[in-house]
Amino acid sequence: MKTFMPKAADITRQWYVVDAEGQVFGRVASQVANILRGKNKPIYTPNVDTGDYVIIINADKIVMTGKKLDQKIYYHHTGYVGGRKLLAEKPEFAIRRAVVGMLPKGPLGRQMAKKLKVYAGPNHDHAAQKPVKFDLV
Repeated sequence: MKTFMPKAADITRQWYVVDAEGQVFGRVASQVANILRGKNKPIYTPNVDTGDYVIIINADKIVMTGKKLDQKIYYHHTGYVGGRKLLAEKPEFAIRRAVVGMLPKGPLGRQMAKKLKVYAGPNHDHAAQKPVKFDLV
């Protein structure tokens, strides 16, 4: 019996919308990273990008547990520091950084990260792709 290796023609990509309102930050990030990698599909292969596109809406209404909101510090090369301030001003950056950190490093991970779209509000620009609502566990 031969081992199945997915080719580019075998992969069908789906668009998903994830509503982050009231969801826990880290759980959203880990489940979205699994969708981007394709781990929710039976044809998952670690060295092939079999994942789907993900649109995260309402990123500004995501919830952090514990004291992370006060103690978490995001460093940037310009010296910008902030936890609560960053989530208030740029929630898209915080979520994107968490998800990309959970993807593989290198060209394959960068290719997967391009399939992530994050919006602070409830509106997005991808209605033409007919995204399906994805309910997080």
